[in-house]
Amino acid sequence: MSAAVALHHVDEGPRDAPVLVLSGSLGSTVDMWAPQVAPLRERFRLIRIDHRGHGGSPVPPGPYRVADLAGDVLALLDGLGLERVAWCGLSLGGVVGQYLASEAPERISRLTLCCTSAHWPDASVWEQRIAAVTESGTGSIAAAVVERWFTPEWAAAHPEAVADAVAQVTGTPDEGYAGCCDALRVWDHRPRLGAITAPTLVLAGAHDPATPVEPHIRTLAEGIPGARLEVLDAAHLATIERPEQSTALIAEHSGP
Repeated sequence: MSAAVALHHVDEGPRDAPVLVLSGSLGSTVDMWAPQVAPLRERFRLIRIDHRGHGGSPVPPGPYRVADLAGDVLALLDGLGLERVAWCGLSLGGVVGQYLASEAPERISRLTLCCTSAHWPDASVWEQRIAAVTESGTGSIAAAVVERWFTPEWAAAHPEAVADAVAQVTGTPDEGYAGCCDALRVWDHRPRLGAITAPTLVLAGAHDPATPVEPHIRTLAEGIPGARLEVLDAAHLATIERPEQSTALIAEHSGP
């Protein structure tokens, strides 16, 4: 496990409200959560983070491991004096949430896992991404990545959101993106799902090609004791494609 880095984060909402941390997808920034900010910060002290190698966070030499990303989060929580928080993570953010909830369970009060997985059995997906980014940069894969984030119909109706997502991927430092890809390449948390004790909501996109319900979401929902599963009519970034439904579910689950 490498030394923690000081994560870029946005901390807003009432200081005395329950704390909810939002952690996004590979290739995204804190801006990924724009649809959720206004409604959630009324009820929560809302903290959005950029993973290492992303957005405004430092870019230490890769490759990374999920334990490194989780260590960054624990250092941030310690620095803010926060002993226990609710966590909502999408994709890579959900991977970090799984790790925190099983390996530092005293820090996570409630857990929401959106469009994520405990394991990607085909490591070649990540190896190809690493090779492409190393050779040609994140801009070379941005359009193809974002094409999987939204259903075609929604993307056609929301070109500005698609362009913003492409810009987030393109703006992600090459080494940071590749380093996180390598963390996902070796990720297998299936044996530890049973150790998660925080009440858990699993949100899925019915049309998600990156983490489809079968087997990715089903593995989480069945492996985490007492987990609740909700499937939305969306692709991978279900929080953007179905903001009202996803935000209401997150708020309901994350509250005291």
